[in-house]
Amino acid sequence: MSLVAEAFVSQMAAAEPWPENATLYQQLKGEQILLSDNAASLAVQAFLQMCNLPIKVVCRANAEYMSPSGKVPFIHVGNQVVSELGPIVQFVKAKGHSLSDGLDEVQKAEMKAYMELVNNMLLTAELYLQWCDEATVGEITHARYGSPYPWPLNHILAYQKQWEVKRKMKAIGWGNKTLDQVLEDVDQCCQALSQRLGTQPYFFNKQPTELDALVFGHLYTILTTQLTSDELSEKVKNYSNLLAFCRRIEQHYFEDRGKGSLSIRLS
Repeated sequence: MSLVAEAFVSQMAAAEPWPENATLYQQLKGEQILLSDNAASLAVQAFLQMCNLPIKVVCRANAEYMSPSGKVPFIHVGNQVVSELGPIVQFVKAKGHSLSDGLDEVQKAEMKAYMELVNNMLLTAELYLQWCDEATVGEITHARYGSPYPWPLNHILAYQKQWEVKRKMKAIGWGNKTLDQVLEDVDQCCQALSQRLGTQPYFFNKQPTELDALVFGHLYTILTTQLTSDELSEKVKNYSNLLAFCRRIEQHYFEDRGKGSLSIRLS
């Protein structure tokens, strides 16, 4: 987000308190939403829970096309529509709610670096698996992505999205990667996160930040999404402190606040 756009969002956001009817939009939960979008949506939900801000989740088949950026989730707060975690964090901060104000400048830089790591590794791996792994594409992705639409639109939209993602993968140097190489990248990312977390409850000790929300969204979704194999989730399960981290956030920010269990089963 540019400085001018950020300043405009901040000015508009600060004018009104957080409403009770704030809404988060995502694709249909049961039959449509894919791993990467589900992870992004859960990250935003976790962030808002950590800020103690109420949000109603609404599922729409055309959520991706309703979003101002073409990406989900997006939130509708008052007369403002904001999409994706980064801009949502800035929007919420303008309303006086921040999870990272207690960090010093070095810690903030470190937090941003780890968020970039998650987006560059975990998110990219999820997109690769969804759209570049033939088994996953054939058995899961095309059917789910096009599920709300009639033939032949369902196939057209799925192939169009696949072409877009493959073009992106080629541009960032992932076009010729094998699945084993992608899984190794995921393992290295999890190892780095595990080492940074250590024995702390959150990445910066006792209080969560937007990094915790982002990591939770991706790891939890990887752990609870049924794919053609368990290879991806097994990479996360190798790190016991990351499993405990996911369970901790689920219990504290979802179960204990009456949101219901997210049905994670970690052992």
